[in-house]
Amino acid sequence: MSRYARAIVALLMALIAGGFYAGKMYLAADNPKSTATGVYSSQPAGEKTTANTLPSQAVKPAKNETKAQTPENINEKKSATGDKKTGETTTSLSNARRGWGIKRNDNHQQPEMPGAIRDTLARYDAHWIGSPDEKVLYLTFDEGYENGYTPKILDILKANNVKAAFFVTGHYVKTHPELVKRMVAEGHIVGNHTMNHPSLPDISDEEIKKELQSVEELFTKLTGKKMKYLRPPKGEYSERTLAVTRQLGYYNIFWSLALVDWVPMPGGPQEAYQSVMDNLHNGAVILLHAVSRDNTEALDRILKDARAQGYTFKTLDDLVVKKS
Repeated sequence: MSRYARAIVALLMALIAGGFYAGKMYLAADNPKSTATGVYSSQPAGEKTTANTLPSQAVKPAKNETKAQTPENINEKKSATGDKKTGETTTSLSNARRGWGIKRNDNHQQPEMPGAIRDTLARYDAHWIGSPDEKVLYLTFDEGYENGYTPKILDILKANNVKAAFFVTGHYVKTHPELVKRMVAEGHIVGNHTMNHPSLPDISDEEIKKELQSVEELFTKLTGKKMKYLRPPKGEYSERTLAVTRQLGYYNIFWSLALVDWVPMPGGPQEAYQSVMDNLHNGAVILLHAVSRDNTEALDRILKDARAQGYTFKTLDDLVVKKS
């Protein structure tokens, strides 16, 4: 290889390394002692052998840090599906993929969210936070696969008289029907997390319908109940997917507090506890992953100490009715 070619290769490697380092520094600077970073991504669901890896689709911070999320202009797919709420067809709606992200405030204040995004979510009855004036928390769990902790989580919720929402995939309903039935029997909400956990902007309107209805059919056959809440896989959505899923009868539920909890935390249960408690705020929609031993062992303390601080726990039914 010529001296000139070697120089070009060295320069490219330096640029790549520099970009990677800069990305790591952004997250570290946000909160170096906590896994509750300023930008959150929902864990990809899957088998135990793959779900414990950091998600490659984690939301990237925007160049302007005052923005809550960075739209990625990917796959401008079109469809002729109508939106009953707006009278529009999705051919007129943007399919630019957006990764859910939020920018925290200090002192337990609600995270920031640009007005344009708030308006879009409100147009399609999507929710991510409750009232800033009430010390109310909404507890949710994502369930892509079972790691042995859900029975204990349900025990803790029952002992503390807290009702939560569990967003389940088709895989989860098929492999753990007894746990799903227990969730319903004990008064929890079971939401839809899709059959195969795809990024919704990447698939057609008809495929979205199939992803949601396949899970709902399994759930209804098992419990006799219907589903009405959806957590978009990976927190990825577009205006088109908000419209399509709302037309199908679903409320999209995002979150205002989450942490990197699908892998063991360096600080164990204490870090899980502190990450949640340090970021509590009025109206918080909390996302936890039930595959986490750290979350499970910290959960009883979180519930008790949140109440000691004056917070109460309500359900997504309360959130949606209040904001509709």
